[in-house]
Amino acid sequence: MQAFPFQHKDPTTGLTNIAEGMTLRDYFAAKAMQGLLASDVEDTMETFATRAYLVADALLEARK
Repeated sequence: MQAFPFQHKDPTTGLTNIAEGMTLRDYFAAKAMQGLLASDVEDTMETFATRAYLVADALLEARK
């Protein structure tokens, strides 16, 4: 599933271009990363990234 997909019609050719946007998983991970980095927790970037994707996966699972 994609976040922020859109279609754009090229006025010169009349062709429709579709931009898929980012994945919903990446969008959720980015939002989780913002919260993690704003916290007072000190950790490695790799750990923050792993945690962000764990949150994203949990959000996607909750949507089912």
